[in-house]
Amino acid sequence: MSNDGNKKQFWKRNAAKVPGSIQHVYGAQHPPFDPLLHANLIKAGNRPPPATPGKPKKATTFQEFESITSDAWDVGDDDDELLAMAAQNLNIEVVMETANKVIENHSKQQERQRQDDTTELERREEDTQEEVAEDEEEDEEEEEYRVGEGDVTSPEVSFASQSSPYTDGRLVKSQSEAPIGSPKDAAGEHAGLHRQRSLPHRPPVIPLVARMADQNTSGTPVMTEREASRLDKFKQLLAGPNTDLEKYIKAVPFNLHGNQFPPSSLHSWNAEELRKLSWSGIPRQVRPITWKLLSGYLPANAERRESVLQRKRQEYFGFIQQYYDSRNDEHHQDTYRQIHIDIPRTNPLIPLFQQASVQEIFERILFIWAIRHPASGYVQGINDLVTPFFVVYVFEYIEEEVENFDVSSLQEEALRNIEADSFWCMSKLLDGIQDNYTFAQPGIQKKVKALEELVSRIDETVHLHMQQYEVEYLQFAFRWMNNLLMRELPLRCTIRLWDTYQAEPEGFSHFHLYVCAAFLVRWRKEILDERDFQGLMILLQNLPTMHWGNEEVSVLLAEAYRLKFAFADAPNHYKR
Repeated sequence: MSNDGNKKQFWKRNAAKVPGSIQHVYGAQHPPFDPLLHANLIKAGNRPPPATPGKPKKATTFQEFESITSDAWDVGDDDDELLAMAAQNLNIEVVMETANKVIENHSKQQERQRQDDTTELERREEDTQEEVAEDEEEDEEEEEYRVGEGDVTSPEVSFASQSSPYTDGRLVKSQSEAPIGSPKDAAGEHAGLHRQRSLPHRPPVIPLVARMADQNTSGTPVMTEREASRLDKFKQLLAGPNTDLEKYIKAVPFNLHGNQFPPSSLHSWNAEELRKLSWSGIPRQVRPITWKLLSGYLPANAERRESVLQRKRQEYFGFIQQYYDSRNDEHHQDTYRQIHIDIPRTNPLIPLFQQASVQEIFERILFIWAIRHPASGYVQGINDLVTPFFVVYVFEYIEEEVENFDVSSLQEEALRNIEADSFWCMSKLLDGIQDNYTFAQPGIQKKVKALEELVSRIDETVHLHMQQYEVEYLQFAFRWMNNLLMRELPLRCTIRLWDTYQAEPEGFSHFHLYVCAAFLVRWRKEILDERDFQGLMILLQNLPTMHWGNEEVSVLLAEAYRLKFAFADAPNHYKR
């Protein structure tokens, strides 16, 4: 092992680097096995005698190399034998006691949850009955004043009667969507609330993907005045200065100091305005083109956009013709097989992603990306990063909700455009965080370490609590970095989160760290309430965000920005 030649001989045998090869990923549920951490599972008397030292013969395979260097580790056997020994020597009573304790704790939590939900539902039903009674009294009084006149209803009364924000605890957009059924139906719907773990003091039913296409989670079915104003500002920015710089210079030739704007500063000024406006969320109507601009996929000049789109889309399908048929080649079989396995696991509860045509699109996107990025190849988790782009660009062609939309109803050209645009924007995203997916994933390891240091400074109590119960940040935060919190939040929240990530400089690589820190501290009370390792890990891997909407994401982003403002330019502040 003194030179590179020997290393290659020990570790590799007739193995060449293959573009797009699979890299091992250790997630929170399957961390690397550490013999030192599991030493207490092995009885001292069962340890095999150490190997007799001697001059090792020349090794030609990894297995031979491992067998002649077994005395280099504290434990004399390989991982499989160690695990077998540990399984044989586990104390069954301890295992059962621990399992029963975890089940009992969660049973108590579920019972408390059911009681809270029942109380909240009863309170809402009482409030609803009182409001109905008051409305009936008001209607009777109004009828007395309408004697001899036509039945005229004011816009306010009409709007209130047609679109109550919450009906039977469920988001509805119009009166036609309000549930009309028996008390049994209501009881069945309430039983579904417990399965979705809705929290008290929130609308009890917000399905996993419900209204993920709607920017507004308050239940208001029409655009508010503020939202309409923001949409107008977006349209002006997208169609104004960037459309024709010469016209803009004639229309707004001077800045506040009386000096004329140079064209380059106009371009950057307008881009900054677009980023600033997008930071607080992008309206659905303009989100597709805004994401393409902010990601760098589209040029700022509107006159060049169509030609660039056509060229990039043709280039992508050129890659398909050139590379996709090689997916069954020996060198690429493992890559394509892993992609083929992971695609059905992508958002399995959303019918859109279970359609065969959508899964084929995802397979092509991921395979072409892996072939063109041999340094990392395909890594599990990258499949999740396609979904927000795909959903946003589907909205460019439809008006209805997307979760049950049949993409086969779209024209072939539209589907091709969605596929190519999703590929290029995902590539732009991954270009900034590719060290997350190269060998040993150094980017993720650095970010997890930085997260640990940051949390130790902003909330030492939480940090020490997790240390007390031996919870390692890598055990839960690895997934947060690898999947950009997509496994922790509903898709509607991810899309809103990415509005800000696109607008924030280095949003996916740098700002994401502060979002993770704010996200962890957000659950401070729940973390401190857990008093064992199992409870903490179950909580951190199943955080109750099912009810989250734009309001919660906005608060999370505001806290993350505060942390960035305090620590980003002074990294020594969070180092001890």
